[in-house]
Amino acid sequence: MGLREDAASLQDELALLRRELHQIPEIGLDLPRTQERVLAALAPLPLEISTGTGLSSVTAVLRGGRPGPVVLLRGDMDALPVTEASGLPYSSRHHGVMHACGHDLHTAGLVGAARLLSARRDELAGDVVFMFQPGEEGLDGAAHMISEGVLTAAGRPVDAAYGLHVLSSTVPRGVFSARPGPLMAASAGLFVRVVGAGGHGSTPHRTLDPIPVAAEMVTALQAMVTRRFNVFDPVVLTVGVFQAGTKRNIIPDDATFEATVRSFSTATSAQAGEYALALCEHIAAAHGMRVEVRYEQEYPATVNDADEYEFAAATVRDVFGPDRFEDLVDPMTGSEDFSRVLDRVPGAYVFLGACAGDDPKTAPSNHSPRAAFDDSVLADGAALLAELAVRRLAGTDATSVKAPRA
Repeated sequence: MGLREDAASLQDELALLRRELHQIPEIGLDLPRTQERVLAALAPLPLEISTGTGLSSVTAVLRGGRPGPVVLLRGDMDALPVTEASGLPYSSRHHGVMHACGHDLHTAGLVGAARLLSARRDELAGDVVFMFQPGEEGLDGAAHMISEGVLTAAGRPVDAAYGLHVLSSTVPRGVFSARPGPLMAASAGLFVRVVGAGGHGSTPHRTLDPIPVAAEMVTALQAMVTRRFNVFDPVVLTVGVFQAGTKRNIIPDDATFEATVRSFSTATSAQAGEYALALCEHIAAAHGMRVEVRYEQEYPATVNDADEYEFAAATVRDVFGPDRFEDLVDPMTGSEDFSRVLDRVPGAYVFLGACAGDDPKTAPSNHSPRAAFDDSVLADGAALLAELAVRRLAGTDATSVKAPRA
């Protein structure tokens, strides 16, 4: 049987693992129960397994029967601080924590890929590194794993890397989607504190009111991203936190706000920080106030290597049929720390529709407390990861996969 057929035989076991993980979500870099479950699932396989020292990561190396390159496959494992409202019978047991982004499917799918490839160990011309990663949700777990050596876990550098991300909306169930070049945005944080001089609300002229100044900055920042940047290399800036004051008739000493900044190139992200800092400083100075402002780079843009994208797209069409792959027209403005890997290794990141409802356009999106993922896609996700590894180790590229485009 082929990989797809073998994966189908694992579907029920993978779904059971996913639902178990869904009930025990953990946040951040320390995921002891998740790590324990992954180690148990991998224990029967012929893998060289190591765990992280600064985080609950699992790195597993499968040695092929013949020498060759190294391929990395990645699945993230952490959950979100969200109270689940999906109504599923296997909902989270922990209030305030939920696998709202589908990482439980990523983990189960990567276990499936490890099982599929382990069964073909003797046929592989090279090694496979399985990267089970904590801390994707804002804690840069990929950077931690890279610093601990995941990219050289096989004893030599990784030659190609692939990852898969499920979507609870947007893409039809069972359909794979990607694009060459920028796939997901770079992210940065803007943190601003306007320092004034508080007093009574009835006599604002005797104070330095920081609230209207901070509000002016928020408005000016929105104008900045539409007037200082090329529309074809855009910036998205959203203020998600604005805090000031304790009572309506008291002018506070300070006002603070925080924004997320998304862009699609390293240069533009850096430029956004320069412009934002200057704008806030000058507005504060114009009102005779002081401002404390910092701009923190978080994740770089997730960029698919053009050749690896073509290879992944051609593989999907060849294995699953041309109707199972859609070119993503525009990049997504969400961010992803698999970008750390793709910054160092050519590879591709692919989306997989896992919408549990009939209409992905109206279904709750990833990160929603009502997000629901159809785990019937697990077998095909595991099969694709395994197929990419097998073909890359065999020296296959996009030009030798002859499936027609949709």
